[in-house]
Amino acid sequence: MAIRKVARMGHPVLRKVARDVQADEIRSPEFQRLIADMKATMREYGGIGIAAPQVHESVQLALIELPPSAEEPGQNLTVFVNPKIKVLDKEEQGYWEGCLSVPELRGLVFRPRKVEVSYLDENGKKQTLVVEDFLATVVQHELDHLQGILFVDRIEDMTKLAFLEEYQRYCLPSSDEGIGELGD
Repeated sequence: MAIRKVARMGHPVLRKVARDVQADEIRSPEFQRLIADMKATMREYGGIGIAAPQVHESVQLALIELPPSAEEPGQNLTVFVNPKIKVLDKEEQGYWEGCLSVPELRGLVFRPRKVEVSYLDENGKKQTLVVEDFLATVVQHELDHLQGILFVDRIEDMTKLAFLEEYQRYCLPSSDEGIGELGD
């Protein structure tokens, strides 16, 4: 496994719709190496999710690993191949999002609070996952990468885009605001 360079906003790979992965590709040594590299890269950069386009591979693959906290149950390392998302609750929730491909910026993004994801796992087996609240935001953020969408594209109020230092100083939400924080 290797730590790969993360593509940053402006690189064309981040704006392409990634291609579907063929079933016979999933168990190949090359694809399994890509998964291992993405896992190592995500952990090295301190992310909770990563998508293949972020490591310069335009394929429908994303990983999420969210450690449990007092507020959230967490998510074991999950590998999403060819994911399809379905909104289960259109009520939106807002989180200040960050991204490994958009370093040093945070932006307030509102997304549906509950979604279902159908996907293939790292062994090519069909899976379905229902997620809500913060984890729903994380999943939507990562799967957006597979469609060539960055979190900055989803910011409705551009006055809610800030450099990390200013965000921490002036924008960091208090717990009573009902707005959370996501830094992938």
